[in-house]
Amino acid sequence: MNRMVFTADGDGERIDAFLNERIPDFSRSYLQKLIKTSCVTINGKAAAKSSCRLVSDDIVNIEIPDEVKPDICPEPIPLDILYEDGDLLVVNKPKGMVVHPAAGHYSGTLVNALLYHCDGCLSGINGVLRPGIVHRIDRDTTGSLVVCKNDLAHRALAEQLKNHTICRRYRAIVHGRIFDDEGTVDAPVGRHPTDRKKMAINHKNGKNAITHYQVLQRFSSFTYIECSLETGRTHQIRVHMASLGHPLLGDLVYGPAKSPFRHLEGQCLHAMTLGFVHPRTGDYMECVAPLPEYFEILLDKLQKII
Repeated sequence: MNRMVFTADGDGERIDAFLNERIPDFSRSYLQKLIKTSCVTINGKAAAKSSCRLVSDDIVNIEIPDEVKPDICPEPIPLDILYEDGDLLVVNKPKGMVVHPAAGHYSGTLVNALLYHCDGCLSGINGVLRPGIVHRIDRDTTGSLVVCKNDLAHRALAEQLKNHTICRRYRAIVHGRIFDDEGTVDAPVGRHPTDRKKMAINHKNGKNAITHYQVLQRFSSFTYIECSLETGRTHQIRVHMASLGHPLLGDLVYGPAKSPFRHLEGQCLHAMTLGFVHPRTGDYMECVAPLPEYFEILLDKLQKII
């Protein structure tokens, strides 16, 4: 059981909104469930309902039950493996695949496939829900992802990520014509102040984030670009390009509500090149994931309307 205590700093705020702002890792609906089950008290008394209003200096106590982690089963899901040895493998993740199990996604994930392929031999540093996973890419982002089979490899790759020495180059198609041939976005990325499901440029609570971009080709209303990351914040490329007025094509979270191309599922973003120093040999290596078929077809369509 995890206990947290907060003090209200103003009058009139709903208890569920107050907690959601201070514990952004939990959904508002989950916090409302905790309120309903008497896990939240105000000045020592159980909060009657989620719409309770706080007054300044109220003491709010919340008890968060320990997480019950489900068994994650190996599944014979085909993998597109770009490289593999005794310490690690690099996979080309397809669109629509979740990287690791989480609420609502306990099967069909990359981890389920990896447990089967590696016969359970994955690093355990990130726990039972994320064995072998050092970094992630979004469900609808395709491309290169490194996975560690042991803790030695995991620690070495995690250190390279921390020091921003891993090479990560992405391909993307964005709305609008970018006139500069290249540029850099240096703006902190953090949780959106009002929508916890989104990230945003956040100068108050965000983390340092730097994206370099280069124009590869311009079309009538879109631009094909390559993005290189110095940092790897959640949704970094999506947020940074949207901040320039050039959201990713197909990104319904940070871009237009409707995609101009039918059957386009999610953002046009592909983790093409992944380069790092091998944790055992010390040699630098790069893996390149070819553009997925949907991306190639889209580029061909754009060529015809250039």
